[in-house]
Amino acid sequence: MVKSSKKDRCPRCAQGSVVTDTNTGENFCGKCGYVLNEENVESGPEWRSFSKEEGENRTRTGTPTSLAMHDMGLATIIGQADKDATGKPLSSSMRSTIERLRTWDSRSQVHEPVDRNFRQAFSELDRLKDKLAVGDAVVEKAAYIYRKALEKGLVRGRSISALIASALYAACRDTETPRTLKDIGSASNIKRKDIARCYRLLLRELGLKMPVVDPIKCVARIASKAELSEKTKREAAKILKTAEENKISAGKDPMGLAAAALYVACVTNGENKTQRDVAEAAGVTEVTIRNRYKGLKLALNL
Repeated sequence: MVKSSKKDRCPRCAQGSVVTDTNTGENFCGKCGYVLNEENVESGPEWRSFSKEEGENRTRTGTPTSLAMHDMGLATIIGQADKDATGKPLSSSMRSTIERLRTWDSRSQVHEPVDRNFRQAFSELDRLKDKLAVGDAVVEKAAYIYRKALEKGLVRGRSISALIASALYAACRDTETPRTLKDIGSASNIKRKDIARCYRLLLRELGLKMPVVDPIKCVARIASKAELSEKTKREAAKILKTAEENKISAGKDPMGLAAAALYVACVTNGENKTQRDVAEAAGVTEVTIRNRYKGLKLALNL
């Protein structure tokens, strides 16, 4: 691709305009052919953008380093473009050689057992991230916890899938993201008690201190699933705040407590939702809602 620049004139003949060849990086005169400089630095982006937002948000420097990649995003790869340094296509014999080099390059990057372990664990983490719809901060925290566990030798003799799932649950707890053991168990297809066992191991061996789950954070999620109004959500948040002030929320399952508060708010606002509707949205039983409902009624004089 050749671009012509009307502003600059050739310093030699002063007639032809300066032309830039983007493949070779040369600046030369369009009339007499005088080459001004040979290695022009390409200042454009190294990626394609398909919308205006992508073009505005991306930077030239590429993807940042990440703990959730087995090599932290620092390794290099042989690119897929079958072209040489000048932009000319490679010959068929050279193309097959480069293809073999590509294959061995990708194999050589995971020759250590630790790398293979990380690659397997973080591919599972990437799958769980999409299923549970958690943010990058949670994923980075989960990868950090898993790396610490591997350093301490906690992975040996245990399931990689169970340990990365428990690390993700620990990250959700630490960042106060409302995801339950049941959610992570169903997403990872691992028994809840196996994830809980690995989670307790991580807490004990790594000395992690987890904050108590705030039931108010669970309200929006349950209300969205049960299709409740904004007024009911706010009423439930008020009820939970009062319950916390009166010290009756301590030791209770946050999901059950949030579901009961939403049910109380539904009754108060006259919203037509049954205990079963709210229980299914929260992933708890109707008995739990009834028990918490009684406790909230007594404590708050409803």
